[in-house]
Amino acid sequence: MTDFGYKDVAPEEKTRLVGRVFTSVAQRYDLMNDLMSLGVHRLWKRRFVNSCRLRTGDRLLDLAGGTGDIARLAADRGARVSIGDINHAMLSVGRGRMDAEGRVSGLDWLQVNAEKLPFADMSFDHVTIVFGLRNVTFRDQALAEMHRVLKPGGRVHIMEFSKVGLPVLGRLYDTWSFQVMPRLGAAIARDKESYQYLSESIRRFPDQEALAGLLEEAGFEEVRWENLSGGICAIHRGVRV
Repeated sequence: MTDFGYKDVAPEEKTRLVGRVFTSVAQRYDLMNDLMSLGVHRLWKRRFVNSCRLRTGDRLLDLAGGTGDIARLAADRGARVSIGDINHAMLSVGRGRMDAEGRVSGLDWLQVNAEKLPFADMSFDHVTIVFGLRNVTFRDQALAEMHRVLKPGGRVHIMEFSKVGLPVLGRLYDTWSFQVMPRLGAAIARDKESYQYLSESIRRFPDQEALAGLLEEAGFEEVRWENLSGGICAIHRGVRV
């Protein structure tokens, strides 16, 4: 069994249910992110990409990247980006937006499962996954695959919601997550249940230290993390040696 929000479900059921969630929210995903984070998610993503130390010509695999947010920022820094997402609806929305902007060169859009990547060993200089790892059914397999496709010296960069350190901020965040976010989902995306799941999935996800341990178990070294906004989210990094 594995987690789907606060429920425990069979692994194949989680994959199906998560797919249904993101197919449902794809069209209004960016708008909801702006509303739910009051626009702060854009600052987090810019900070994340700026600190990845990308160089012109680097090959980057951006998993759960269907919105294209990370790909846009990485391409601006000269990286060649393969955007991978298991959800076709998310890929369609992201690619449609990027194509409309004329952003075509240096971008590949691929429907892939993070647990079974269709790439040769040592193919990429960087792998990123932003707000997507908690939706993966078998996280250990996904992390092992990320390690496999990285070149020696390559880096994995993960940004995910995490454990808030300050009690007062934590209480405010819980109120926002469980009282406001589902209501926004109902009003804007007409889908309260999906946003209830997203709130619950954050609480079930490993905290900063536990995720660092998973990265080390997958073979990564020099594992470090950085809290943003008091731990509302955290950036984890590791190196394939």
